[in-house]
Amino acid sequence: MKKNLGTVDKAIRIIIAVGIAVLYFTNVISGTLAIVLGILAVVFLLTSFISFCPLYLPFGINTLKKKRR
Repeated sequence: MKKNLGTVDKAIRIIIAVGIAVLYFTNVISGTLAIVLGILAVVFLLTSFISFCPLYLPFGINTLKKKRR
């Protein structure tokens, strides 16, 4: 599993996940929408922490900057 998420991409995913959590805990979202967005938030956090997004593979997307030698 090769890393394919850059720093900015990870930060955006974490911010979105935190935003969803805030909406849930302030009762702005509930029911089915809350469940779907909650699952999305968990996926965003998981992919941010492991720096890998499986959906990027088929499209060849890589936001990780290459290290210079």
